[in-house]
Amino acid sequence: MNEDNNGNINNNDNEGNGKPNTDFRIFIRILIISLGLTFIFNILNMTMSMRSLSELDFSEFVNWVEEGKIEKVEFQNDKLEVYPIAEKLEEDDKKLAEGSDRFYVGRISYDELVSILRKNNVEFYAPIQYNSPIISFFTSWILPILIMYLGLTLVMRFMMKRMGTGGMGKSAAKIYTEKETGVTFADVAGQDEAKESLEEIIDFLHNPEKYHKIGAKQPKGALLVGPPGTGKTLLARAVAGEANVTFMSLSGSDFEEIFVGVGASRVRDLFKSAQDNAPCIVFIDELDAVGHKRDNRMGTNDQTLNQLLAEMDGFDSSKGVVILGATNRPEVLDHALLRPGRFDRRIIVENPDLKGRIDVLKVHIKNVVKDDDIDLEKIALATSGASGADLANIVNEAALRAVKMGRDKVIQEDLMESVEVVIAGKEKKDRILSDKEKKIVAFHEVGHALAAALQKNAQPVQKITIIPRTMGSLGYTMQMPEEERYLMSREEILAKIVVYLAGRSAEEIEFGSITTGASNDIEMATNLARNMISLYGMSEKFDMMALENVENKYLGGNKIAIVGEQTIAALDNEVLSVIKDCHEKAKQMLSENKQALEEISMYLYERENISGEEFMEIFRRYRKDENDEEGSRSADENNISR
Repeated sequence: MNEDNNGNINNNDNEGNGKPNTDFRIFIRILIISLGLTFIFNILNMTMSMRSLSELDFSEFVNWVEEGKIEKVEFQNDKLEVYPIAEKLEEDDKKLAEGSDRFYVGRISYDELVSILRKNNVEFYAPIQYNSPIISFFTSWILPILIMYLGLTLVMRFMMKRMGTGGMGKSAAKIYTEKETGVTFADVAGQDEAKESLEEIIDFLHNPEKYHKIGAKQPKGALLVGPPGTGKTLLARAVAGEANVTFMSLSGSDFEEIFVGVGASRVRDLFKSAQDNAPCIVFIDELDAVGHKRDNRMGTNDQTLNQLLAEMDGFDSSKGVVILGATNRPEVLDHALLRPGRFDRRIIVENPDLKGRIDVLKVHIKNVVKDDDIDLEKIALATSGASGADLANIVNEAALRAVKMGRDKVIQEDLMESVEVVIAGKEKKDRILSDKEKKIVAFHEVGHALAAALQKNAQPVQKITIIPRTMGSLGYTMQMPEEERYLMSREEILAKIVVYLAGRSAEEIEFGSITTGASNDIEMATNLARNMISLYGMSEKFDMMALENVENKYLGGNKIAIVGEQTIAALDNEVLSVIKDCHEKAKQMLSENKQALEEISMYLYERENISGEEFMEIFRRYRKDENDEEGSRSADENNISR
């Protein structure tokens, strides 16, 4: 036990003696288990050996000798082992044998026994005993105990190895230094605000004096929150590269084991290692695995979390230890873990915006041989909502496609095609549609495109294709926004729903029947209509009343109703009303432009792929002809009136 400069008592003696005490307890437990197993083994061995013999009265034994039923007799220390002649045994004798082939008789002092055996020609002998009691005790008890102890020890070590630890309670943290990570903030793009918050922590580690002068304290921890693929782990590794201090990285699942108390022991070992390696940064990925909210049921996770809370309260941040955590489920974390004093900062790592996506693309494409006229802004516009991992995948897919096409550099076409690969999958060339199905898909996709072109609040069309893709679509219409948008009006949402429903509407208008091809469109339109009413308050009936909450918003978002069943039923009716209105609007728009629908659909049917420019060229030509007809009709009407 010692006392630091601030008067705080540190009980290091207990920590230092913890491991030997633990090892001694494990040794005693294994020894007791081995002793018990050896005792059980000896009892079973004795029982099995006695089961092979049946007891015979001495008088009955003498009678059997005189009747010639005994073949030989073995004289032992405490008994006689008798071998009968099976053919001479009667039925009653066999019942006495109880299925065994030998008998044992208690040895008594009877001088005439030898003469009786000789008289009846019975073989008898006494084996010579070579082993001493000490050797017998060693082979029966000591040797089995040693074998079982070694066996149990090897089994436990094998289990520890399979669980990824070097010891029962030792931390599995990986330790990096600045050179080993190979990542700095220059490799992280699209997260300027997050980098700014982390740069302050790094500067505090490098220059603590300027902060101490005005009484500022170092933040104990920072929590990185955001959807998967946004670069939380990359940011943490970049912190290691910038800080030039020890960096310890591990996952929240590394604390969880089947043995009670192991997780808490690993937490203690982790913070002890952090204090020994200070200044350092400790990064815990997937923090929700260990920091889940506690409930009334006590479990091993609660013990681990309690230990984590105690350690985060107890360590001295002035020594330069910073805890970084990452999660995409902040709503499930225990409130005690999130309070200031543990994780002082919550850093949101969202999907990058337009500028951020351009910067991310620049980072990933800098080592790729590319054409000079690559337009990254166009790629960024086409990938709204994409994460940093998605953008990295798009660049890599473009490089792979360039090699496949026999080129020595990446061109714009490769990048645009890779966007489609990530969104819809590769072209499924072995799926050949019949002429009828191909025509249905063509009208379906052109229905989407026409609905987008006929509405001022819809996004412009980038490409239309009827080539099946590996993710299940038989065709798709790709739209590209003209600019980055952060808000959507009610009119824009309704226009989007109309576009979703226009594919099925085109089938109804042209063929008078419907197919299963609109299943995904229906799902997307229904979700959007429901969100418009339940989350965004865009309904006259419910006004601005919240009807649902979103859980796990970074993992897809599950909606949970916060109102009664009757209100939910009314919500369903309201959603149905919106869907019906948009469906009717889509049918009306396409019916009024049926000639354009047919012409563009047949053009797509023949070409299989058309660009947004080709689509708009045909559409504008049709609209120009229609306007000329309307102008001529109006002129004729004016002449008649004159």
